[in-house]
Amino acid sequence: MAASSPVSPLAPTSVPDMPAIAGVRLATAAAGIRYKGRTDVLLVLMDKGTTAAGVYTRSKCPSAPVEWCRKMLKGGKGRPLARALVVNSGNANAFTGKSGRDATKLTADIAAKATGCKPSEIFLASTGVIGEPLDARKFQGVMGDLVAQAAPGAFLDAAKAIMTTDTFPKVATAKVKLGSATVTIGGIAKGAGMIAPDMATMLSFVFTDAPIAAPALQKVLSETVTDTFNAVTIDGDTSTSDTLMAFATGAAAAKGAPRISKASDKRLTAFRKAFAKVLADLSEQVARDGEGARKLIEITVEGAKSKASARRIAMSIGNSPLVKTAIAGEDANWGRVVMAVGKAGEPADRDKLSIWFGGIRVAHKGARDPNYDEAAVSARMKEPKIMLKVNLGLGSGRDRVLTCDLTKEYVAINGDYRS
Repeated sequence: MAASSPVSPLAPTSVPDMPAIAGVRLATAAAGIRYKGRTDVLLVLMDKGTTAAGVYTRSKCPSAPVEWCRKMLKGGKGRPLARALVVNSGNANAFTGKSGRDATKLTADIAAKATGCKPSEIFLASTGVIGEPLDARKFQGVMGDLVAQAAPGAFLDAAKAIMTTDTFPKVATAKVKLGSATVTIGGIAKGAGMIAPDMATMLSFVFTDAPIAAPALQKVLSETVTDTFNAVTIDGDTSTSDTLMAFATGAAAAKGAPRISKASDKRLTAFRKAFAKVLADLSEQVARDGEGARKLIEITVEGAKSKASARRIAMSIGNSPLVKTAIAGEDANWGRVVMAVGKAGEPADRDKLSIWFGGIRVAHKGARDPNYDEAAVSARMKEPKIMLKVNLGLGSGRDRVLTCDLTKEYVAINGDYRS
């Protein structure tokens, strides 16, 4: 099944110009992995010395590419270093046994030979149908052209090549000062279904020319993912292929950017914020492209015993089919929110609970708000973005997650995904 059509009504109204990042070149090709008439392979070439970091699914049934990347990230002294990234759509190479592992090795060998680097410097990711063997020989037919055609700045084409049920390509960028030099951050992502927080929640790749050592980059990535990609849920299902990687070419050192070896370096403060902004942008685009979605839902939980407790309650609300279908029907059904709070297993007091839809308080201290106005709330529920807030009245814990509504289109998309 190719990318969904039409484009999600929640899609961003504009696409940012994606500047080139020194030390990064990209190319795409149609290898016929599963789809016809579209690109399905992405190759990213990176200059020698590029550092890498990654977070992956916590699924106990990970894909072969996830296992490959985990192994490459461990590396030795000065590692991990990356020279190339190969991503395919249409086939997840997951639950494919020995043939899946052989496919990753063959893919890395093909890419290494074409790029003149070691297989250990090749990172891989696959997305698509689970359980179908991946014919890695198909990469052989396009790899030479990919290497020859790789060019700076082709991020939008890259984002299109890795789409599955996505309805629009997801890109984001930022520029920030590191020392006296300006460095660039650019990222792409794909994801629309089988999305739930568990270290990554889709495929996403972020690149920068900042000179950051691998351990520092890994720490920044691991910390930033918590309130970005790990705060998004579409359907509560975490993929076997969830992958989020960051690559730093270090090319900005030639412009005077200081080399960062530790994540605690104060010179990294502004970079950290810009990096988080890119991840937040990409992760919101994933929520906006939820399969069949018509409403973006921002859930804020306040007054919890802790941030962790607030997160679990927010996720209980965000993953509730009853809450999501009520919002799809433009019904501010706070009873379903109360249900989701109560089942979360976290501290809660019914008689202290307050709930807002679209900034309008609909329930207060365990009962319907005395000033409840059905007409005002109904009008607010017709908007494309719904702000849902819960105050538990128990403490200072606060957290925020993004999700979307659940429509009959979600069932249609997933009902025929393999057909």
